[in-house]
Amino acid sequence: MRLTLTEFVTLDGVYQGPGGPAEDTTGGFAHGGWVVPFFEPTLGDFINGVFGEVDAFLLGRRTYDIFAEAWPRSTDPHDPVANALNTLPKHVASRTLTSADWHNSTILGGDVVAEVAKLKEQPGRELQIHGSGALAQTLFDAGLIDVVRLIVFPVVLGSGMRLFAQGRTPSTFRLADVRSTPTGVTIQTLESAGAPAYGSMEVE
Repeated sequence: MRLTLTEFVTLDGVYQGPGGPAEDTTGGFAHGGWVVPFFEPTLGDFINGVFGEVDAFLLGRRTYDIFAEAWPRSTDPHDPVANALNTLPKHVASRTLTSADWHNSTILGGDVVAEVAKLKEQPGRELQIHGSGALAQTLFDAGLIDVVRLIVFPVVLGSGMRLFAQGRTPSTFRLADVRSTPTGVTIQTLESAGAPAYGSMEVE
């Protein structure tokens, strides 16, 4: 399986608490729910398409707790997101979680990089990360993420957890697809392309 990351981010790179005011207030974050004014059918269709490619999920502890609280309540058989999340395998990266009761969930303990590398060797289409920024950063630095779907919202928050914060491994990507929505959201699909190349721009 290829490992993909789908992440909602602001223009200043914040990924924290996109879905609601109380979703993630870590560090006193007071801007939760920043995606809501921009969400519309075009973006919803894209997200549905992403979930149509998944064979298993990989989630960090915080995202798992948020999802496990919300998604089992959705029982619409025609909802591709709810159906995938409630039925497919979910692997939770956590050293502190002692049980994962949401259907078809398992806990990855120990060396998460080694465990995820093993998961990628299994047959299938996509092993998907959604949210889970801290986990994504670890796997990004380990070179395990194959595709990044970066969904950029036209808002600057000035505080909050950032996806590509200082200290990330220098990397380049190939733009495989880009589109926009009527509310100004840009959707970039980026494939890993190795280390950066450098040059010099000289004025003649």
